[in-house]
Amino acid sequence: MKSRTLSPANAADSESKALIRSLPLKDRVIILSVLALVTLLSWVYLVDMAIDMDNLMAAGHMMQVMEWTTSYFVAMLLMWIIMMTGMMVPTAIPMALVYAAVARKAAKQGTPVAPTSAFVSGYIVMWGIFSVAATLAQWGLDEAALLSPMMVSNSPWLGAALLIGAGLFQFTPWKDSCLQHCRAPAHFISQNWKPGILGAFRMGLEHGIYCIGCCWILMGLLFFGGVMSLLWIAGITLFVLLEKVLPLGDFGGRIAGGGMVVTGLVMLVFWLSG
Repeated sequence: MKSRTLSPANAADSESKALIRSLPLKDRVIILSVLALVTLLSWVYLVDMAIDMDNLMAAGHMMQVMEWTTSYFVAMLLMWIIMMTGMMVPTAIPMALVYAAVARKAAKQGTPVAPTSAFVSGYIVMWGIFSVAATLAQWGLDEAALLSPMMVSNSPWLGAALLIGAGLFQFTPWKDSCLQHCRAPAHFISQNWKPGILGAFRMGLEHGIYCIGCCWILMGLLFFGGVMSLLWIAGITLFVLLEKVLPLGDFGGRIAGGGMVVTGLVMLVFWLSG
């Protein structure tokens, strides 16, 4: 019989699954429960904010774009941080579980290790840094009169550019490289292991950098479908999650990228033709 040789991607996936299975059920339940709670609280905030905005719009109080005062900037930054937490924490679950499994093995060997919360905190902080850039981008688009009061693009050119740009990015080596790091938790942890709380925090930051490199332009699509559109937020979250965890997620991402490019081009054609 011929022996079956796993591809590097399949081998990394199998190793990650084996590590997660080696983690005691109690540890898995605790980690999943905490991450689920963080995600749930973030979504409760987003739902509440979306309802408030809808009520203000219905009452005619949001007919104009808000003035960017310091307090408004802070409010928008907080919104982005919570939104990114709610969207991206679920996609980091496999990496967090693998980290916990490796940390447990290291602890048995007498190596000082940090709790999984230190790793996840670094990851969230990196997305918080991204949120600063997203808030500044929203401010710039508002100043250029390219967003509606509901934070949706009111420019066909901007909407088409976001779709085409996000679609083309799916085919770039940068996207592929960052995605492969996110799809291979065991490989990432083994290559980037650092002891101690600060080391775990730095690992979380590094994982966040790869995730941002993979998903930054997809987050730009929020300006196309609506920064506070719950369906749009959930759709992008699901897309990123499936792209990371499904066996052919990277291939499916390129198919979706082609669809984004075609949709953007069709939008331009319809707009130019009147």
